[in-house]
Amino acid sequence: MSDVKKVVLAYSGGLDTSVIVKWLQETYNCEVVTFTADIGQGEEVEPARAKAEALGVKEIYIEDLREEFVRDYVFPMFRANTIYEGEYLLGTSIARPLIARRLIEIANQTGADAISHGATGKGNDQVRFELGAYALKPGVKVIAPWREWDLNSREKLMAYCQQHDIPVDFNKKKKSPYSMDANLLHISYEGGILEDPWAEAEDDMWRWSVSPEQAPDTPTYIELTYERGDIVAIDGVPMKPHEVLEKLNKLGGDNGIGRLDIVENRYVGMKSRGCYETPGGTIMLRAHRAIESLTLDREEAHLKDELMPKYAKVIYNGYWWSPERRMLQAAIDETQRNVSGVVRMKLYKGNATVAGRRSDQSLFDESIATFEDDKGAYDQKDAEGFIRLNALRLRIAAGKGRRQD
Repeated sequence: MSDVKKVVLAYSGGLDTSVIVKWLQETYNCEVVTFTADIGQGEEVEPARAKAEALGVKEIYIEDLREEFVRDYVFPMFRANTIYEGEYLLGTSIARPLIARRLIEIANQTGADAISHGATGKGNDQVRFELGAYALKPGVKVIAPWREWDLNSREKLMAYCQQHDIPVDFNKKKKSPYSMDANLLHISYEGGILEDPWAEAEDDMWRWSVSPEQAPDTPTYIELTYERGDIVAIDGVPMKPHEVLEKLNKLGGDNGIGRLDIVENRYVGMKSRGCYETPGGTIMLRAHRAIESLTLDREEAHLKDELMPKYAKVIYNGYWWSPERRMLQAAIDETQRNVSGVVRMKLYKGNATVAGRRSDQSLFDESIATFEDDKGAYDQKDAEGFIRLNALRLRIAAGKGRRQD
């Protein structure tokens, strides 16, 4: 422990990380640098400065990373139509590589010996933070207090605060029964009654969206403009990436879109029940698949869909900075060269449906696809030979008496 003279802590200003500041100072007898990132969690991050100063922190980093987060992490992930285990849009997972990168960069800038985080020893985030840190700085020391201390309950944490005069706001207001994590892509809920997979989530738990039953009776239509797989405008108004997501979150939440209740398989081995609100991401996923349906070649699209589960697993498990993720990203980005155009979406009572799509790069040929006279564009007699050739192996097997049931 005496080898650690300075440590950079991912600091939220909340109960856990405030305790961690003091614990690091006492346990490691080291200087603590705090880093607080605004990635769209919906709360003011500047108050963390006063809290850190009150704890004796001299070097305090508070940064607005919303634009970088969406541009360099969320958008690349959505080019792959990424979902984990068929449902989860990876809202927590995709935020961790950016935080890990800034922790390492600040450590290099300040000459720190170590980094630290407040992730518990049961979750995925400890893996994601640390895999990212080791990929970017192989020799870095990582301090994970939840794996070292015995402050394993809220009561013990509060007692520690009182003992060390740590100022926290949590004893002044009612605490949410849920463990929550938010960024510009989503907000997650775990714990409380959600630990029973049979228990229905309480309606007043949700913070970003109205219930579909309470959503407006009139649908909302929007047009999303794509360039090379990314949304660049909404209803013809150019927007930066983080502005796009902020707007879609508002529109989706107002129409009851983006609620999810799942049991997922954590990388550390256990199953976990969680609820998520991802209104903007839900709209983006549907719209992106719609523009791709016009612009991607069939085999290109099918191969991309085969790669997606692997890509999702890589991100979920914390391997954003791995060679396999970079390899997959290069392949995915190559498919987006012609994914440009406009998608019209209908938002109505919890549903985001495609109402139209158009593109100058469209591979849809009405003269061939029509049920009317195609004027010789497609010779239907060609289908006979195509079918017979593809049936050849089936006919041979059937002729040998092979079972077909």
